[in-house]
Amino acid sequence: MRSNFLRQFDWWMGLSVLVLVAFGFAAIYSVALSQSLGEFISLKKQAIALGIGLVLIIGLVGSNYRVLLSFSPHLYVLGILLLLAVLFFGETVRGTTGWFRLGGFSFQPVEFMKLALILVLARYFSGRQGLSLRWREIFATGGLALFPSALVLFQPDLGSAFVLIATWGVLLLFARVSKRQLLILLGIAIFLAAAGWQFGLADYQKARLTSFLDPASDPLGQGYNVAQSVIAVGSGQWFGRGLGFGSQSQLRFLPEAHTDFVLAVIAEELGFVGLALVFAAFAVLFWRLGLLASRAADGFTVFLVLGIGTTVFLQFAVNVGMNLGLMPVTGITLPFVSYGGSSLVLFLVMIGIVESASLRLSVFQERDRMVN
Repeated sequence: MRSNFLRQFDWWMGLSVLVLVAFGFAAIYSVALSQSLGEFISLKKQAIALGIGLVLIIGLVGSNYRVLLSFSPHLYVLGILLLLAVLFFGETVRGTTGWFRLGGFSFQPVEFMKLALILVLARYFSGRQGLSLRWREIFATGGLALFPSALVLFQPDLGSAFVLIATWGVLLLFARVSKRQLLILLGIAIFLAAAGWQFGLADYQKARLTSFLDPASDPLGQGYNVAQSVIAVGSGQWFGRGLGFGSQSQLRFLPEAHTDFVLAVIAEELGFVGLALVFAAFAVLFWRLGLLASRAADGFTVFLVLGIGTTVFLQFAVNVGMNLGLMPVTGITLPFVSYGGSSLVLFLVMIGIVESASLRLSVFQERDRMVN
């Protein structure tokens, strides 16, 4: 039994995640060096989150992930209730009311909602596998994504709202929708985006979204974060300045160095080589997720793995774009790397679910070979 598990466990995926977590801890440790001794608490909290995540991975791998199919509606409702509750009872951090404070720890409900949405969409789309989606089904699934996104926008958290909506959009592409439906949906999306820009965003939010186009126009204001990040990335060169010796991160020029801009810390202190290793680890992870989705035999597993892969990729792409000055600053963390207990636990749980699916797929394939 143990030998079968060791052989069928997706070690490529597991190793890629461990590499990313290791880079994250190295960067968080480096940032803590430049601050007071109390800042090492962040490293301890991240270690606790890692421990919780690893325990959950073991539990998920040892259980059947398909039980989530039955509980997905309940988890979705729980996620909605948490998003509603945090608006009234949550803690406000840097203008965003998105956290529950539990003793010395905090919990961000939107992270739970990301997984709950994937599960309920995978359940819905798998029930229509092989059939063309009708408009009422498209709008029904869209409503499942829009409602929590609207609640998240009230916090406000533009980045997480984007991830929720975009995850639905990508899964919709893999469902059976016609070109005409896609064109109409694209038109609706453009209209809603324009209306949201005109009436839904405050001036400071608009400035934050447009500052990446020309950070030099406001280098001490909205363009400051992007400008400092680009400087940090460019100064690392091939091998970096050394862990704990980055001028931008150690002298505190780089804001949110352990969260939003942790990739800039890695680039400055470990150079292009360190950055390439992070990108390689993500590439391996996406390869294994894509391979599992292509081999899955049932619709629920296909959409579940695609949803998880999409969420990880979206956050990866947006965060990299932020750090390189190619996208606006939206507060999206880098999966497995950025500081944040809720985020780390969420993504480790996702990996546990995927590993459970991979393990059971390998068992079924081995049984089929033995029968044939």
